[in-house]
Amino acid sequence: MVADHLRRRDINDPQVLAAFATVPRERFVPDPLLERAYDDVPLPIGSGQTISQPYVVAITAQALALTGHERVLEIGTGSGYAAAVLGQLAREVHTVERIEELARTAAIRLVELGFHNVYVHHGDGTLGWPSNAPYEAIAVAAGAPRPPPALLEQLTIGGRLVVPTGPSEQQRLVRITREGHHQYVEEDLGDVRFVPLLGEQGWPVPTSS
Repeated sequence: MVADHLRRRDINDPQVLAAFATVPRERFVPDPLLERAYDDVPLPIGSGQTISQPYVVAITAQALALTGHERVLEIGTGSGYAAAVLGQLAREVHTVERIEELARTAAIRLVELGFHNVYVHHGDGTLGWPSNAPYEAIAVAAGAPRPPPALLEQLTIGGRLVVPTGPSEQQRLVRITREGHHQYVEEDLGDVRFVPLLGEQGWPVPTSS
């Protein structure tokens, strides 16, 4: 996967490539999909969610420009794969999952794999995780209509937020750097497609009839 799907494209950060070589992606996909664990595609993990395409996880991690000393916030834990990759790259990772069952199983899996610097929380990820803020980097693994204000507020000065934004059927991946208390600079990283970011500062949570 590293040679075929990442290195041959524009993933050139040696620490990011090493993290992908270290984290066993097959431990984060359902058993019936094990033979596809290293395909460069998103895969279903249940509850209407997916494990993201490896290249998209990689471009997000590379855009965060981590040096190993950061406190990172991830929104959308899913199976825990991206959180594990970030855990290889940062000092501490807090990851928030809206679906309680996914949060529970991801937490168990990460502990079993020895990721003791990754902390899984169940909650509305559009509101971030204020109790451990601020963060030097924030990664969002679901598409938002616009960057959630709570996440922008929880960035340190100089911190980076990578988030897919735009219509639910197609988004642009952007990196937003906080340059001052009320000053943010946005860069476009390309077209992506994610499941919707549901919550108070994202898309409305569907109500059961």
